[in-house]
Amino acid sequence: MPTTVLDGIATRYEVAGSGPPLLMFSPGGFDSTLESWRTVGIYRRLRMLDHLTEQYTCVTFDRRESGESGGRLERISWPHYVRQGVALLDHLGFQQAYLMGGCVGCSTVAAVAVAHPERTLGMVLYSPAGGVKYRMKQHARFLTHLAYAEEHGLAQVVALARGTLAGFSADPRVGPWASVLRRDPEFAARYAATDPARYRLLAGGTARLLFDRDTVPGPEPEDLLTLDVPALIVPGQDDSHAPSAARYLQECLPRAEFWDVPVAEQTEATAPERVLRFLGGA
Repeated sequence: MPTTVLDGIATRYEVAGSGPPLLMFSPGGFDSTLESWRTVGIYRRLRMLDHLTEQYTCVTFDRRESGESGGRLERISWPHYVRQGVALLDHLGFQQAYLMGGCVGCSTVAAVAVAHPERTLGMVLYSPAGGVKYRMKQHARFLTHLAYAEEHGLAQVVALARGTLAGFSADPRVGPWASVLRRDPEFAARYAATDPARYRLLAGGTARLLFDRDTVPGPEPEDLLTLDVPALIVPGQDDSHAPSAARYLQECLPRAEFWDVPVAEQTEATAPERVLRFLGGA
């Protein structure tokens, strides 16, 4: 699959299908890879990507610090993810596109739409990540990682990450830069040599910036309330995809359609058709 440099970070991506462009922000948390649309949870069951590529040019990619994309040791916030996605549109020559997010990808979709409404034709927010338990779970992961780094040192974090295939979600000790540590020896050397106090600020600041509320993280509600972009919201139904998170987006987005269907009734026969129907009318 092709790789390009976006915002200074190597990014692996794939373009499939034909029709209007649909930029897709993957589910999977800190393991948000382009394969996630075919392998993770409900998206595997729905075969969503297979259906969407029949009518749209679907652009999928590994989020920075995920899969085979690179990363940078810095305090990460939602605008960093926005820059990566918009730079990919620029690289492919798309002035405008539909956007779709799954899980945590919904936060970046909303953030892109707020920052670049003129480039956003419509957005699908499928099973948005959020809720009280989601925030608590994310902060607990960072605390576990920082405790391990404090006790064993960053060089041992590198060794641990390289000795396993587990990502940050499965084993918080490896931290959010685990995939880059495995793939990039130069990055791993710089990471291991980072001042521990500085690292605590970067990692702790990332947790605070990304997961700062008990609903869907990302853009401020006042920005969503003034956003003139059509949206389809499809609710999730577990601790990481609280129904309240989807309802929050419904409350904030003036042009939102809410598909009020339980997860068990979101099937391959119904869900792709509903998404395609929205995109066709957005």
